[in-house]
Amino acid sequence: MIRSAVTGIGRALPKRIMTNQDFEHIVETSDEWIVQRTGIRQRHIAGDDETTASLGEEAARNALASAGRDPSDIDLIILATSTPNNTFPATAVDIQNRLGMHHGAAFDVQAVCSGYIYALATADLYIRGGMARRVLVIGAETFSRLLDWEDRTTCVLFGDGAGALVLEATEGVGLTSDTGILASKLRSDGCHKEKLYVDGGPSTTRTVGHLRMQGREVFKHAVGMITDVIEDSFAVAGITADDIDWFVPHQANRRIIEASAKKLGIPEEKVVITVDRHGNTSAASVPLALSVAVEEGRIRKGDLVLLEAMGGGFTWGAVLLRW
Repeated sequence: MIRSAVTGIGRALPKRIMTNQDFEHIVETSDEWIVQRTGIRQRHIAGDDETTASLGEEAARNALASAGRDPSDIDLIILATSTPNNTFPATAVDIQNRLGMHHGAAFDVQAVCSGYIYALATADLYIRGGMARRVLVIGAETFSRLLDWEDRTTCVLFGDGAGALVLEATEGVGLTSDTGILASKLRSDGCHKEKLYVDGGPSTTRTVGHLRMQGREVFKHAVGMITDVIEDSFAVAGITADDIDWFVPHQANRRIIEASAKKLGIPEEKVVITVDRHGNTSAASVPLALSVAVEEGRIRKGDLVLLEAMGGGFTWGAVLLRW
């Protein structure tokens, strides 16, 4: 059977680093308050010359170099983002052009913080369905453009960045020992929209708007909701939490990550945490965390990796893959 295997990985971060101490001069907050409640110590903020497209392009080029590929080898680009360069066309098309790629197809996926999980699941379907052999899957965000910098409950949480993977078709035998994506599960429930959303849009206010969040509600649902998609993924692959080598969750809040791992029975030494250095980068957070863990030598060939995310909507999902 055909599997979708990761052959390359890359990331990109804006040059400017904004620490918690920097926020003390903007809103009523403190480094101690932010660290205690979120685990975040710093985040990268895009400058005027850095956009979702430019960060996505840089991450894509790094992933291609890692895979030993160039843009001519890619059949499809899928970009997960909630902060496109333009309302249309898709920012994936912009990145396609920046890469000098004039064949194949490119499109955006919008599922907020779950976007990268949705994009990976979509890419896997294209590969297993024979519609593409190599897919560039990018998560890129400039969430700083959506923030209300006077709202201390949200402006300290988010950062900008991009991460990318090259997925390639490979032969498998249908066992959990196969390299590549073994299972993916996606969910959503729109009744929770008002708990995490942006109060603007072309069809309503005709403005970009600002991010609004009911923090306690998001925390409560984030820990509870992810269990179903993860257990469903385990069931499809025929494994348990004990078989997992690494858990790479969406990097939103250290307390959410730790509570989720505890609920799943995954020990802390198997959990990849980068929220302290990146903040919440929405659809970019999972590939960013993956890239760091690979670069640091933690995730290695043959490891069984669980990816998970939840975002506004609510949307949530999980991907299980053999590195």
